Amino acid sequence: MSSFGMAGLLYLTLQILVTGHIICRKDDVKSSFGWIGLVWLAPLLGSIFYVIFGINRIRRKALSLRNKGPDIFTITGKTEEEIQKEIPRPFLQLLRLGYKVHPQRFALGNYAKAYVNGDEAYPAMCKLIAGAKKEVLMQSYIFNNDRAGQLFIDAFKQAVRNGAKVKVLVDGVGLNYSKPTIAAALKRLKGVEFGVFLPSKSPVTLPFVNLRNHRKILIVDGKEAVFGGMNVAEGNLLQTNPKEPIADITFYVRGPVVDQMSRVFEEDWIFSGKKHFIPASFRADGPLPGNMPARIIPDGPDADYGKIEQMMLGALSCAQKTVQIVTPYFLPENEMLTSLELAAMRGIEVEIILPSKSNIFGMDGAMRANFARLLKKGVKIYRTRPPFDHSKIMLVDGAWLFVGSANWDVRSFKLNFECNLECMDTALAQQVAHVIAHKKSNARTERLEDHHHPPLWRTLIDNSLRLLTPYY
Repeated sequence: MSSFGMAGLLYLTLQILVTGHIICRKDDVKSSFGWIGLVWLAPLLGSIFYVIFGINRIRRKALSLRNKGPDIFTITGKTEEEIQKEIPRPFLQLLRLGYKVHPQRFALGNYAKAYVNGDEAYPAMCKLIAGAKKEVLMQSYIFNNDRAGQLFIDAFKQAVRNGAKVKVLVDGVGLNYSKPTIAAALKRLKGVEFGVFLPSKSPVTLPFVNLRNHRKILIVDGKEAVFGGMNVAEGNLLQTNPKEPIADITFYVRGPVVDQMSRVFEEDWIFSGKKHFIPASFRADGPLPGNMPARIIPDGPDADYGKIEQMMLGALSCAQKTVQIVTPYFLPENEMLTSLELAAMRGIEVEIILPSKSNIFGMDGAMRANFARLLKKGVKIYRTRPPFDHSKIMLVDGAWLFVGSANWDVRSFKLNFECNLECMDTALAQQVAHVIAHKKSNARTERLEDHHHPPLWRTLIDNSLRLLTPYY
């Protein structure tokens, strides 16, 4: 057989094998057809692209759910009937729906408050770390080797001097947002264990290079946590006038729900090849910190995925009056867009707050491609002026909150490892509502007439950019 014939046979074998993988592993029909078409039209290049960007499932054991049972609450001195009487019926319906999506019981007795921007968050986080007595667990998508990163390095040193064990986990892609990376500085710290989630330069992780661990969690002594979507980068220190300023929000949490955060970190730590350990657990020395029912919903491209997207869809269907969404990236698929439209059509005031200018090339045009259909149905869209707003909030009826690391896009819903907090608390909801109101006061409202009949060139560009939705 000639060399050309042998090459052709190898290409055909590769096409058949990759096509079989697509058929067996891909759930979305449109995505499957697209990848199969690429593989057969461009045999070698298409197969390589699929291996790098198309494999979006990691096969690992699902997180074990402690406190799983027939009731949706972890009881702390009250009967199930007493708790249900305290929760309005629509919210109870939403909580029950959420329990079916992710059967992790709600922990009662928590307290939470918001930290706005790194100017509030970083000093508070470093103070927590520096005061640790037993354990510090921290994971982040981005942990830059800059002014912000140095604040945490100093806090880790103090925690070690206190006798605390410190573990830091950073995503393999996010680690490279600064050069040199923070890795060398963390590895030099005695008493600090450092791990990388899916190292981006490892040949073993090449098939998963399109996946990210996007979670941001800090846990101190198993009792207190800072949880949300804020990375470690000096751009978040707005008062220092950084070159690329970023507005953001994260949350201080204290109470039994911190145990659920610890289990998420534990699983990611072990998956990253580190030794198994037993995290410190929450023990109330006196009365519980607050009255907030809360639970953690982890999600990611493993066997059990799509939970955060399902929770958002459920919240839209259960909303009675208002839905407020703050997100830096808004590229959901058609099912989510339809749910937003239907909520607005049945009289719910649906508001989406987005940055006026994205920090990702092409994102603005891709998002704009969906504006007309939403505006036609009554969805309100606001675009905040600089700095770039990286906040992630969903507030329903001024009481139910869904916050964490997930954006409203396909990457967060299907490709990233994400983690959100579901909770109900009047005081926290009021604080967040005030933050949202401030963002709206610094925003312009999108008008339907500006998107109803756009120029042909803009339609072509925006719709073309939207085709790249899974890869932003």
